[in-house]
Amino acid sequence: MQWTNTQERYGSVSVALHWLALLLIAAAYASMELKGFLPRGSAAREALKTWHFTLGLCVLALGMVRVGLALASRTPRIHPPPPPWQSRLATAMKLALYLFMVATPLLGWLLLSAKGSAIPFFGVPLPGLIPPADTSAGAIKDAHELLANLGYFLIAAHAAAALFHHHVLRDNTLRRILPCSPRPAATARLRTCE
Repeated sequence: MQWTNTQERYGSVSVALHWLALLLIAAAYASMELKGFLPRGSAAREALKTWHFTLGLCVLALGMVRVGLALASRTPRIHPPPPPWQSRLATAMKLALYLFMVATPLLGWLLLSAKGSAIPFFGVPLPGLIPPADTSAGAIKDAHELLANLGYFLIAAHAAAALFHHHVLRDNTLRRILPCSPRPAATARLRTCE
């Protein structure tokens, strides 16, 4: 597999960033959801909150890298080509996912700033983006939670669309972003990267 995108498939950099984004987002969600099972004020609950903030900032950084990469590189073609409405819908979904990856953690950073809380990033406190203001913290929290809840839908719809393309339409949409693609049985016995 080569580093950059080609007309046929995503390069290894795009593939790695795509799957890393999934892992980071899943871990950020898990850390926030699991904290609800722990007693308030417990060390484990506080650790999960800190991990949620840190992972969110990682998602923000990765989201910005992915947006830059998407602007600078080509998108592999889908074979057979989808109808124009599907291409427009796919572009809208991609934009919504990028917006989610940048805006949700950015709102989290703004929320911590508005609360006057520390912004932890692997043990290094980051500066607040705005001065503490209890009046704006509630609205920022609502927006952050709304986008986080919307993220569940976006990710599920993205995955469902990829599986629909793969199993029903039988095009190469999903295969373009998989880390390895199977070679024809005549040329290889094992799954190998192209």
